[in-house]
This record gives sequence, structure tokens and C-alpha cells, in this order.
Amino acid sequence: MSTLTDIKWNAKLYDDKHAFVFKYGEDLVDMLAPRPGERILDLGCGTGYLSDLIARSGALVTGIDNSEAMIAKAKEAYPEGDFRVMAATAIAFDQPFDAVFSNAVLHWVTEARKAAASMAGCLKTGGRLVLEMGGKDNVEGIVSATRAVLSRYGYHDQAAREVWYFPSLGQYAELLESQGFRITYASHYDRETPLQDSKNGIKDWLGMFGENFFRQIPPREDLEPILEDIQTRLRPSHFREGCWWADYKRLRIVAIKQPSK
Repeated sequence: MSTLTDIKWNAKLYDDKHAFVFKYGEDLVDMLAPRPGERILDLGCGTGYLSDLIARSGALVTGIDNSEAMIAKAKEAYPEGDFRVMAATAIAFDQPFDAVFSNAVLHWVTEARKAAASMAGCLKTGGRLVLEMGGKDNVEGIVSATRAVLSRYGYHDQAAREVWYFPSLGQYAELLESQGFRITYASHYDRETPLQDSKNGIKDWLGMFGENFFRQIPPREDLEPILEDIQTRLRPSHFREGCWWADYKRLRIVAIKQPSK
């Protein structure tokens, strides 16, 4: 199973062609409703865009990410910010936070129970968790096409890999409740998303986010034809009006940490 530590993130490509990931998180910041003086943890801060947006409210923001490349880019872009390399499953600070915010990260953390316990452990009693992540059947069309093409080329082990953790709303709510959270808002919704590259949108998306599917595949001999075949297979369903689309399904949850019993 993959974890964030398995991915070698390209921070420049992320900002240049996949900015929709954090741009769609702007209204999640509205749900967070940060207040001046609050201590807020941005879990999986990436290149720091949303951390900076939260900090403009006057909140004291710490951004963490397991990718050294992402943190380096965040520090370069927002030198006044507090950014640290840290795993979602091992959050460690001397003082608890008023809120934990996480956008498009927790589906990468396959040790989900450990991450939920880690988030609960760093929050004050009464503190809030505001998150968005991939939910059940997220990018199912892309995943199905990828598995089918990999199998056709004989890469059965790669086709069987579980790259992400996409829980149902009920599964994730139950997980958070087991760690002492009370769910105050939850939604599992469709958010079909346009991809920036109109020529190679699916190939580009897989290059950024699907690396774990393609390990141990020779890049020139097989990988390029595989990516081309996946994109061709998806053209009837994922390309229209000159644009490639990703079939995103998202979970949004707001939860409050309850007092210990």
C-alpha cells in the first residue's frame, strides 16, 4: 500500500499545472472560518498557498507536509510562514491547536486510523477539524482504465496496487468518531474537474498523481505507450469541448474534538 513517503513530489509541476488542487480549497478555508490569534495546523500544506490564505485572517498557521520538496517551495514562496516536514501519522507539537485544516491530503495516507488519532492528539478539546479528501469512487474512471491497460501489458502487480484511500462518508465518519470526534457536517459530492493540459491532460495527471502505478515499468519501452493507451481509452468519457476532465468525488467533513470520557 502506498503512503505519502512513497511519492517524490514535483513541486513546480504541482504549482504550474495542478493548482486546481489548492484553488478548490479556497472555499474550504471559508468553512474553517479562521479567527485572529487562533493556532491552526495546515496538514499537508503542499506549496503553502492555503496556509498563507489562512494566515491572512490573523491566525497563527503552521504548515506541515511529508514532502521536503513541497516544504522547500512553501518556504521560498512564503518566507514569513512556519513550514515543517512532518508526517500526518506522527504530528508532534508542544502546544495543542485550535483547529486542524486539511485539503486533498488524507486520501494519500493509507494508515488512516493512525492519522485520525494523530489529528485528535494535536487538537484542544473543543477544537475543530475541517477537511476535504477523495471519497468513495473518486477518479474511478481513471483508475479502472489504468488497471485495465496495465493488465493488458502484463503488469498485473502494478494493476492490483492500492494507490489511494478513498473511504465512504460513513466509513470515515465512523473512524473519526472512534477517535473522539463529533461530526457536525459531512458531504460526499461529485466535483468533475477540468485539467489544464488540453492535449495530454490524463497523461499529465497520471504523471503527477499516479506514480505508484507505474513503478518498475521501463519508461521508454512500455510506459509511454501505456499512458497513451489509458488516455485513448478515456477520451470518449473524459474529453469534451476541447478539455480533459477528472471524475472527482470528494468528502468534506467538519468535526469537533470531544472531551475525553
